[in-house]
Amino acid sequence: MAKIKLMSHLVAGYPTDEISLTAARALVEGGADILEIQLPFGDPSADGPAIQSACSKVLERGYRTSDGLGLIKKIHAEFPAIPIYLMSYGSLVYTPGVESFCERAAASGVSGMIIPDLPFDFDEGLTSACRKNGMENIPVASPSMSDERLAKMANAGFKYIYASLRTGITGSDTKIDDETIAFIKKAAQGNSLIYGGFGISRGEQSKILAPYVEAVVAGSVFVRIITENAGDKDRLFAAVRDKARELSGI
Repeated sequence: MAKIKLMSHLVAGYPTDEISLTAARALVEGGADILEIQLPFGDPSADGPAIQSACSKVLERGYRTSDGLGLIKKIHAEFPAIPIYLMSYGSLVYTPGVESFCERAAASGVSGMIIPDLPFDFDEGLTSACRKNGMENIPVASPSMSDERLAKMANAGFKYIYASLRTGITGSDTKIDDETIAFIKKAAQGNSLIYGGFGISRGEQSKILAPYVEAVVAGSVFVRIITENAGDKDRLFAAVRDKARELSGI
């Protein structure tokens, strides 16, 4: 079977920058094609307990946007061929000014932005600021969207769309069924490339999903592995790498 393209998620600075960097190295060695790096945020509404807890612990250390961008810069310097997508929430981008934030993100090595709570058609100028700085804005499609709104997003000219495979919070298991595939096809009707994720943690899920998406997205599973192995860097590296291998089919 061909390798499955994998986008893997990290929370910047969790539990430390050094361990985040170790995890990023393990993900790349395990076959991750894209790194989605989340800047911690105080109220991550769609994130499940693993990511919520990770964000809280990083923020308790006084972690700032500049710290997260500094980590991204280091990872980009080490792996310049691996696209890095920055994931966060609207207020972190809007507060310093969307254009200013996008300039800083691009200068740090970010090539795409995933901001779930900025609607694709009322995005405070995010799409144009991304384009101006050589990045893609990647809107998030949800199964709860009406067909009309999903079609509007699908035909709005985005290169990529992130399809959240179910409603609710991430982290619990997602069943990929005919309804899931139909949703992905609707999101792809305007020829955007689809990233599909939310509750992906096993190789079997990746294999079912892979034919329908540009890349399979996995997040909470890696945050949990990092949490469980944070006290032993070698064990953490091996566990993250092996899970990435399982999900990417190598």
